[in-house]
Amino acid sequence: MIAGMATRELQSLAERWRSFQALDHLIDHWYWRPGWRVGRSFYTWHLTFEDSPALHELAARLGSAIAGPEYDVVPLDGLHLTMQGVGFADEVADRDVAAIVAAARSSLRNMAPFTLTLGPVDPDAEGIGLLVQPWAPVERVRSALRAAIADVWGEERVPEDADGFRPHVTLAYSAADAPTAPVCARLSPLRDVPPATAPVDRVQLIRLHRDAGVYAWEVVASVPLAGAASAA
Repeated sequence: MIAGMATRELQSLAERWRSFQALDHLIDHWYWRPGWRVGRSFYTWHLTFEDSPALHELAARLGSAIAGPEYDVVPLDGLHLTMQGVGFADEVADRDVAAIVAAARSSLRNMAPFTLTLGPVDPDAEGIGLLVQPWAPVERVRSALRAAIADVWGEERVPEDADGFRPHVTLAYSAADAPTAPVCARLSPLRDVPPATAPVDRVQLIRLHRDAGVYAWEVVASVPLAGAASAA
């Protein structure tokens, strides 16, 4: 089972690297997606990594090598793994937020903490991420979060598709329509940098905004995984 999981993740890494090498130009990540505008925020579930010094060390090392006019490097306190959106804050009632958090606590009460391996670098047109391994526990947590939203709103109102989710942690977002060839040359040696590990013992509902060309948030609720109640 472990070998199968690794094959799935490493296959994605290889395919994405080939696709990135075939690109001509980056895409500026900071265009406004539908519904987004200055001053508007969004409720979403994330894994965050405040207590992950090994990941911070790796991200700082890679960030120094990646830094350039093509990229906005993510600050260490902004490292995250996007899990599941809920909705724009001006469209979600406070009572629904509270109910979804309560349902998530119930859905996650039997899920144990786990450890992720992060790396090597895994780029695409809009940014440079770290490969996440294994995917399976992250997917289980996401399924539980989707079930919590469905408990409150019904299956038909759960945002985003259940399929197509690819766990990733972004190190830098592309900030310009720049050629990829110089970036490929810069990234190639970084693909051999050893990965880091990070513990996951909670998931956080955050209120996210992106007004200043960076993702920033406030934590609305922190929901522990089983056996990690003291970390909440």
